[in-house]
Amino acid sequence: MRLVVIGGVAAGLSAAARAKRLDPSLEVTVLEKGEQVSLGACGLPYLIEGQVRDWRQLIGFTPETFRQLKNVTVRTRAEAVAVAHARREVTLSTGERVHYDKLVVATGARARCPEGCMALHSLEDGVRLWELLRERKPGRAVVVGAGYIGLELAGALRGRGWGVTLVDRNTDLLHREDAELTALLRRLLERHGIELRLGHEGEAPDAELRLHATGMQPNTALAESAGIEVGRTGAIRVSEHMETNLHGVYAAGDCAETRHKVTGAAVWIPLGTTANKMGRVAGANAAGRRERFGGVVGTSIVRVCGVGVALTGLSVAQAQRAGLRPAAVRIASRDKTSYFRGRPVTVELVADRGTGRLVGASVIGEYGVEGRINVLATALQARMTVSDLLELDLAYAPPYAPVMDAVLIAAQQLAKEL
Repeated sequence: MRLVVIGGVAAGLSAAARAKRLDPSLEVTVLEKGEQVSLGACGLPYLIEGQVRDWRQLIGFTPETFRQLKNVTVRTRAEAVAVAHARREVTLSTGERVHYDKLVVATGARARCPEGCMALHSLEDGVRLWELLRERKPGRAVVVGAGYIGLELAGALRGRGWGVTLVDRNTDLLHREDAELTALLRRLLERHGIELRLGHEGEAPDAELRLHATGMQPNTALAESAGIEVGRTGAIRVSEHMETNLHGVYAAGDCAETRHKVTGAAVWIPLGTTANKMGRVAGANAAGRRERFGGVVGTSIVRVCGVGVALTGLSVAQAQRAGLRPAAVRIASRDKTSYFRGRPVTVELVADRGTGRLVGASVIGEYGVEGRINVLATALQARMTVSDLLELDLAYAPPYAPVMDAVLIAAQQLAKEL
């Protein structure tokens, strides 16, 4: 049996390694159109900022080490241009045909920006910008797009001494539809000298450097030409077993959609954590198992000018659009006791009035943000109510947290609101 995986980053390599581990008799081949595999793309903004000293630190495995450790063949510069499922063949740009019995499509996503623009999506993008910044003195920069990458890029450039204007045609940050969150982040950005222009993409000032971080879109052209169905999100439609409409063909990662565990709707949320988990399930099922991927609650975290901004589940506006009746509170507290130099932390909780179930949350602060948002993401996964949340036995010690954690304070306030 031969398993072919198209794509050699998070989902693709996870699928390949898991399939080979479960069935060592499988012949597993990964086809990657680029020169590198196992890229930690989320580290690219920190390469630009200077916290990662060399781009090579972002490479998890080389093709050679992956083969040695996982017994999987990885072919770079092997671009798949067509899939003929009736013949079980993948055609490469060189004309070579590669046979498969099972196939995993992990073609990822591509940057949504004008042709020829400077972006930060691939390793090549990161290295080009990294080298450019080493050669130039700081000047004026414009970052177009105020999503995760745009915010990280703006902070990274400001940290290197550049004057930065961040522009976006939308009026909210992080696509959260949360005016209060946007206001908090605006104050943070302006405090660090970053000019923010929302709803004014066409009015960006002249600058020596212009970067586009206007989002991504799933790479589905190859799949669609092979007869693989795409869902309403624009990404590949898959079952909970990561199988497409073509029997024996699976899809995983940023090219595929999944289910939102709060709303039950199909969603496309391109994150490395999700891609790895989807890839593992796709690889297991391609190897003959019957595993499932239940979906996500949409948890993410980004650092903005030294402050962690973490989100999970739905905002009030998103909950309303999903047909819920949301109630919400946002409280300001401290991340630890005041005599241990406790820093400000803001927690927002969103619940459904009809059921009392927690449906969303955000946490903003310098320290402890990841722990608090992970507690809340777990609560969403477990379908906990606000009353359930109030009963959580959270850890306390003065150097780490106040005696009444900000999560519990927010839960108390939301319980009153409900």
